[in-house]
Amino acid sequence: MSTEKLIVVLGPTASGKSELAKKLVKEFGGEIVSADSRQIYKGMDIGTAKQKNSPVPHHLIDILKPNQKFNVTLYKKLAVKKIKEILDRGKLPFLAGGTGFYIKSVVDGIIIPEVKPDWKLRKQLDKKAISELASWLKKLDPVRFRTIDVNNRRRLIRALEIVLKTNRPVPKPRKAPFSLDILIIGIKTDKEELKNKIVKRVKKMIGLGLKKEVEVLTEKYGWEAPAFQSIGYQEWKGYFERKKSLEEVKNEIIKNTWQYAKRQLTWFKKDKRIRWVKNYEDAENLVLKFIQ
Repeated sequence: MSTEKLIVVLGPTASGKSELAKKLVKEFGGEIVSADSRQIYKGMDIGTAKQKNSPVPHHLIDILKPNQKFNVTLYKKLAVKKIKEILDRGKLPFLAGGTGFYIKSVVDGIIIPEVKPDWKLRKQLDKKAISELASWLKKLDPVRFRTIDVNNRRRLIRALEIVLKTNRPVPKPRKAPFSLDILIIGIKTDKEELKNKIVKRVKKMIGLGLKKEVEVLTEKYGWEAPAFQSIGYQEWKGYFERKKSLEEVKNEIIKNTWQYAKRQLTWFKKDKRIRWVKNYEDAENLVLKFIQ
């Protein structure tokens, strides 16, 4: 087997990509590098469907406290380092997850523009409505506006921060050559089936104690911690403030997760390199041909 190969397993949330990656790793003797922007946080286990106590080696999970800052530049640096370490051990690295920008940063070797965070500016921007942020970015940088997720407050704020700090449009990320031979496998899922899986997953998370997990973490780190702006956690604030019922929280998590899954699918469909599979056998055959 070549020591210069990387396999990516991706798909929308709840599609089964983690289980598929684990099966492939067991079969081909590899290790997993997580490409999930929330599983990096310690304690966020139930709400992120984290692969805890797995017999398969996982990297880049549980590396930060929920109140610590993180970004795609740091992720890329850590992920590339782990991939190289896995290759040095003679193993096959699998990059598995659903955070499209994280995956793209590694696969395409993207170099992100270096603009230092301005926390004072971010705090000011965070007070504005998400629609106001989107309108402002459209006016200042229409090119970036056309490609950004207008429902992602954090990315809108970051884009505006770059524009306001540099007095220029957001520069396109540059690409650095990545020497590995890469196979990208995506799980093909029927939308109705995916929606049903999301409903089942959210109900299971709540049954496993997601409410208690959120309560313990927010009491320790506070609601302003970056990690708690994510789906599965942000929806609980109103519950603990006695403004929402448990049923309302559940439905809101389902709705937000489904919207996120649709955005993931839109992102992935743009990449024509992805080899879509319906089951494990299809994925196994792709990997066999790839490593020969």
